[in-house]
Amino acid sequence: MEQLKLTSFVILLFFLTECLNLPTKPQDDNFKVTQKFIEDNVGYLTTISFAQYVQEASFEEVEMLVKAMTEYRDQCLANWKLPQCSKLANDALLEAICAMEGLPQKHNFSHCCNKVDFERRFCFFHNKKEDVGFLPPLPTLDPEVKCQAYKNNREYFLRHYLYEVSRRNPYVFTPTLLTNMAHIEEITKTCCEEQDKANCFQTKAIRAMIYLRGLSSFQKTVCGAYLKFGPKAVKSTYLVILSQKFPKIGFEDLTSILEDVSSKYDGCCEGDTVHCIRSRSKVMSHICSKQDSISSKIKECCSMKIPERGECIINKNNDDKPKDLSLKAETFTDKNVCEERSADQETFMDKFLYEYSRRHQELSTPELLRIASVYDDLLKECCKAENPPDCYSNMENKFNETTEKSRKIVQRECEHFYNLKQEDLKYHNLIKFTKIAPQLSTDEVIFLGEEMETALLTCCTLSEEFGCADNLVDLVLGAVCGVKNRTVNPAVDHCCKTNFAFRRHCFDALEADKTYVPPSASQGLFAFHTDLCQAHKEELQRKKERFLVNLVKLKPERTDEELRSSLKEFTNLVDECCKAEEPEACFKEKGSKLAAKNQAS
Repeated sequence: MEQLKLTSFVILLFFLTECLNLPTKPQDDNFKVTQKFIEDNVGYLTTISFAQYVQEASFEEVEMLVKAMTEYRDQCLANWKLPQCSKLANDALLEAICAMEGLPQKHNFSHCCNKVDFERRFCFFHNKKEDVGFLPPLPTLDPEVKCQAYKNNREYFLRHYLYEVSRRNPYVFTPTLLTNMAHIEEITKTCCEEQDKANCFQTKAIRAMIYLRGLSSFQKTVCGAYLKFGPKAVKSTYLVILSQKFPKIGFEDLTSILEDVSSKYDGCCEGDTVHCIRSRSKVMSHICSKQDSISSKIKECCSMKIPERGECIINKNNDDKPKDLSLKAETFTDKNVCEERSADQETFMDKFLYEYSRRHQELSTPELLRIASVYDDLLKECCKAENPPDCYSNMENKFNETTEKSRKIVQRECEHFYNLKQEDLKYHNLIKFTKIAPQLSTDEVIFLGEEMETALLTCCTLSEEFGCADNLVDLVLGAVCGVKNRTVNPAVDHCCKTNFAFRRHCFDALEADKTYVPPSASQGLFAFHTDLCQAHKEELQRKKERFLVNLVKLKPERTDEELRSSLKEFTNLVDECCKAEEPEACFKEKGSKLAAKNQAS
């Protein structure tokens, strides 16, 4: 249940960081509190924005901008009537970035600085790099050094952490990064008091990073949906999430919360830190102002301050369904359905999705979107028929067919989980992803394999296996599709851009990419050296994974069994040569034989 709770947290936090329009002048206590929070945290917000927009920037360059933006804040707090204080916060920040001497040329974003307003913001957004393989691994410090650094200068320590995490997660929303930073600070405080600091940091930090990766996956997926399918796909996603989370909520209350969703380019997806903070605060305030009609479980949460209030609400389990809520929503099969749909098709479908989602908390978000799509298609056909009610009376059977197909996909994936060892499960997924998308970088394929493994490890032992796995694997596919429109290959592109709800079914039917032309040479794949003998267990495992992915790219026509056999030969070669009297000579001889064997076949 802990893992399902995390899944719920992942999904709801995205909604609660959605950008809503706010007045430019304070109108209520919530706005004042939020504004004070923003003013007090300018250094952190600047660090996030700069590190996400210009991932190559050094921490020293970030610190220069923090100083400039802090001075800007102080000027405006002293005199709001200054001309520069009328700018949107994000525009002021981008202007400051562009004004840093030599920086646009050094990091290759001069073309963005030549634009203004929305075009400049959009340019910086598109300058973000989703594949962060060009950055070094996240640095690790000796625990004693870490504790001393925190003790010496807390602000500097936290900003440096925020910088390193933000540049590697360019699409993660500001509230998520601030929450993660708070988790890391708590971990640091706790572990620095422990005798075994190293073990404490390792154990607790892993959980914090998994938490961040989950949130990152969801936010990137929905931002990708926004860019590829528009506001409607995003609104429908939120409709499902909130209806399941708060099944007591009235439709009018729900739509009032959602009324500003994606009405213009989404500030949170774009990376507007201030807008994102304000939006989360406003939605929380909205929910708490109607808690009696929305949820019975959030009273304690609503008495808390920012950011504890949001954390508390997000971590609450789904509310119980109202006892008087019937299993079926009969109104969607009555004789007036076609007239109601014709009068206002969008509201009609929103009501259907709301009613069906709050009745089926066990289903995944993608599955509920599929069911709504099936119902919409059915009505398009039936409302033209001679007797519409007869035509759509079997809608539940249609829904069950769709859900059964989705369940079989999950069951098949979980069978792999049960039948394969953990290591073999990873290899299975690496081969699968490389064959369908060999154009992706080796690092990205390995990341996808890890995410898939995590999803199955999380969900396949739960009674709620289907809803959990369908949600999490859909996030993995979201990572394949990416945030921005990108070209992988015709088949993958089709799945990513054709139908958001049925993306999972589309990917399940994919086979090896027939348009892919493998490299003519092995490009050093079979050049082995004694560094393999010095590699730690985790490092050696990563080298084996890279070998497998690159072998699939070289020989995509091979069967899974043949590929795994070659991987086993590589593993045996390492074992044998690392025990030899002259390991380098052994690697040269055995590597040449392995290369010849693989090139010939």
